Amino acid sequence: MVYSGYEILWLFFAYSFLGWILETVSAAVKQKRFVNRGLINAPLCVIYGIGAVIITVFFQELSGFWLFASSVIVTTVLEWAAGHLIERMYHERWWDYSGNRYNLDGYICVQASALWGALALLMMYWGNPLLVSILGFLPDFSRMFVLLALAVLLGLDTAATLIIMRGRSKRMEQWEAVDQWLTGVSSRLGREIYTRVDARIQKAYPVERVPKEPKPDPDIFAYGCGPDKLIWLFVMGAFLGDLVETVFCRFSMGRWMSRSSVVWGPFSIVWGLAIAAATLLLYRYKERSNFFLFAAGTCLGGVYEYLCSVFTELIFGKIFWDYSHIPFNLGGRVNLLFCFFWGLAAVVWMKLLYPRASCLIEKIPIKIGKLLTLVLVFFMCANMAVSCMALVRSGQRSQGIPPKSSWQKIMDERFDDGRLDKIYPNAKAPK
Repeated sequence: MVYSGYEILWLFFAYSFLGWILETVSAAVKQKRFVNRGLINAPLCVIYGIGAVIITVFFQELSGFWLFASSVIVTTVLEWAAGHLIERMYHERWWDYSGNRYNLDGYICVQASALWGALALLMMYWGNPLLVSILGFLPDFSRMFVLLALAVLLGLDTAATLIIMRGRSKRMEQWEAVDQWLTGVSSRLGREIYTRVDARIQKAYPVERVPKEPKPDPDIFAYGCGPDKLIWLFVMGAFLGDLVETVFCRFSMGRWMSRSSVVWGPFSIVWGLAIAAATLLLYRYKERSNFFLFAAGTCLGGVYEYLCSVFTELIFGKIFWDYSHIPFNLGGRVNLLFCFFWGLAAVVWMKLLYPRASCLIEKIPIKIGKLLTLVLVFFMCANMAVSCMALVRSGQRSQGIPPKSSWQKIMDERFDDGRLDKIYPNAKAPK
């Protein structure tokens, strides 16, 4: 079933609220008292809403075991990422599965992941149809007004809570940062807001202080695994991925063909994002065994490729790869052999290539590195934006839509079907 934008937004709020109920009841049972387990002040656990939307939008074609397995991976990554994000921002641990067997960093464990997968099955089979039918009882205007009002309130609540919590993480002696944001509001009222939010968070999450990570070396460019390093790795990965796929197609299919994701240059955005994301997720585990990295790369790579396939089809109305002819494929979007390839790539990258790439990047002089990083960001953003417009316009041409605006005319002139066929030789409309 294809859901509208309003229905997706409704499902986000509904599952955020239901997740808040689940977390609150669970905490009440453990702590023998009521606590608001939401990160924000509203009765919402947005991580549940985010996970529900991802599963609803991207996994509509799946059912049974594959829906369960894919949902387990996505929700587990979300829980892991949320735990480490809180740790990185506030140097605190809000939940801990260390007492459970088969846990990773205390933020995820097999038992919790299995629960998320089971809840995803309930959501897709019964939850979504029921909630969408409930939304249908509202008149169109009321439905739009309520959802937009909730979205605005959520944005304000989230911004206020995060800013106040940032003051909390720096403790009261650094309250000036919060006071600056509360311009026009008395310091007494600001401190009252701070105190209430801080008290609620402490009741909801009995925190464990986590030692701060060592500060990066100011004399080394892109030290550690920060934004600058990830940007460079994204560009390098996009180039190397395009090169690997081009050579692979030459030997497997007997001909050279473009494997680029963009209209300017040999760059595969899928590979670039994969390299950057794999580095971010697996950086702290780079010393773990090859089997651990292989298993993580196989699962994460398979789900990632599936998400990319669905995303490009939804946005551009085209299928850029089809594995239907390969055994053990899932909807032609992924196959077992290439999932194993993702696992092997994770081992090779983290054990062999990443240390060398990281060392090479860190040798760049700081001033030159900062300038080149801005140039790379601008170029890649412009490249992806123009590529998106060219693909969107290609879809419009296939539907017989004539050019009306200036950007449509420019796309028709610069990126006609002949040129796009050379850049994206495997792209085709879904059946």
